[in-house]
Amino acid sequence: MRQSFLFRLGMIWMLGLVGGAEPSYAWADHIRVWQVQVPYEAPPKSQDVPDVSIPVNKNPLSPEELKRTEALLPLLEGKQEFWAMGEFVHLGEPAVPVLVQALTMPSPRIRYNAIETLLMMKGVAGVPALVSTAKEPGEIPRVREHALRVAVRLDSTKAPEAIEAMAKDPNPSIRKAAVFEARYVRQKTIIPILIPVVSDDERFVALSALQSLWILTRHETEFHDWDTSTKQDRAAWSSEWTEWWDANKETFEIPEPQRPKRGS
Repeated sequence: MRQSFLFRLGMIWMLGLVGGAEPSYAWADHIRVWQVQVPYEAPPKSQDVPDVSIPVNKNPLSPEELKRTEALLPLLEGKQEFWAMGEFVHLGEPAVPVLVQALTMPSPRIRYNAIETLLMMKGVAGVPALVSTAKEPGEIPRVREHALRVAVRLDSTKAPEAIEAMAKDPNPSIRKAAVFEARYVRQKTIIPILIPVVSDDERFVALSALQSLWILTRHETEFHDWDTSTKQDRAAWSSEWTEWWDANKETFEIPEPQRPKRGS
């Protein structure tokens, strides 16, 4: 009973704090509630925290470190996979040749995590291996697409070889990944790779190729209704792009990417 009375008394006191009303009476004449102003003190200013992070390794791996690094490869799958990925990131560029070995290991998850780790550690030296993985027809689509995506972001100059192979793949998801990533490769050699894909049997692949062409060339074509287009329509539009490219390829230069407009 006493506990219930104290609870009600506390609630009345809280209502007086937030209500901003004049002193009031409730439940009993002898209970009064006043608004109370609590002194406010600003929080202390944040102080500069010293950088205690461990710098990324840039020295060649010793024989002992090499053995330890190779032992990390199986751990790229399982409960310790994030820890193993972090270890590779800390070891830095010298560990890239070891990490590349994971791209041929049996587990798809190990291969995928190895690709993701190369991106995290900015392992540019691993791009040729990524290109080979992206081109490999026996690899699963998810790994091939991720290999291309990371290769483009690490060194796009080496990606056209993989894009050209993937743009002809029987799997439409592989073709779409190729022509989509092509828009980030600012090289003239990409244009003739994209143009034939404009007439692809799969509409979403053809449309991705067209969008990449627009982004890379800014060439304005006549309006085409892609939502209702047939393969014959797209073949005709592909021929239009071929004629334009034949007439301009000698002098054409990839324009600078458009920057998003800032709000006023």
